[in-house]
Amino acid sequence: MKIEALPSPNFNDRKHPIDMLVLHYTGMETGQAALDRMRDAEAGVSAHYMLWEDGRVVQLVGEDKRAWHAGVSRWQGDEDLNSRSIGIEIVNGGHDWPLAGNVLPPYPDAQIDALIELCAGILERWHIPGSRIVGHSDIAPMRKQDPGEHFPWDRLAGAGIGLWPHSDTAVTANRTENARLEKELDLIGRGLSRGDTGQSVGRMQAMLADIGYDLPQSEKYDEQTAACVQAFQLRWAQDRVSGEADLATLQRISIVEDLYRRALDEA
Repeated sequence: MKIEALPSPNFNDRKHPIDMLVLHYTGMETGQAALDRMRDAEAGVSAHYMLWEDGRVVQLVGEDKRAWHAGVSRWQGDEDLNSRSIGIEIVNGGHDWPLAGNVLPPYPDAQIDALIELCAGILERWHIPGSRIVGHSDIAPMRKQDPGEHFPWDRLAGAGIGLWPHSDTAVTANRTENARLEKELDLIGRGLSRGDTGQSVGRMQAMLADIGYDLPQSEKYDEQTAACVQAFQLRWAQDRVSGEADLATLQRISIVEDLYRRALDEA
């Protein structure tokens, strides 16, 4: 893969081994604006790579160095994710620069094909578990929405980049999930939503925390809980991004939590 080197001054030394991959969208009007910002010393932001819509790849920071892309973030109990991760900025206006009618701009096939190739190379060089390939929204749900509900996580997983429930696993799980959830979470039809309290909320929070989200088991469906539910939906339930945990979202949380637990057991 051809990669153009356009160094950024915004990096320093790592404090931890590399074991994460974080995907972002640029969220700016143009890719050039994003590139200029990441190469501006006064901006204080960067990523290891930036990926244009047509599949061109730019490297701004060496993989062995700590780029400044994750900000204040947390995943699976870890902090200082800049020190642990390789960050990729994907040129896309996202929620900040939608198309007419407030439609999110697509990720072109050429861009995703190049992303898969880039990620595959990174995974050959570093041991990064599938459970630690994340979006910015996963690790900073109170602040970020990228790479958004229009990002094809399932396509990446099909190419070996990250985790996704196999269709047979999901179908089998869905046959029993309604009954199990109603029994274990005391649900009656509507699921859970902001303002709810009690053990049902606490169990949902525990499942989200098991996946990796930064969420205490407070048994209160507060704004942090809603933000984590929405972050989960941005990735795993992209047709229902609301921050409200309806039964379909709760089913998906349980399926993904089981997927991550099995992946950890097999690691």
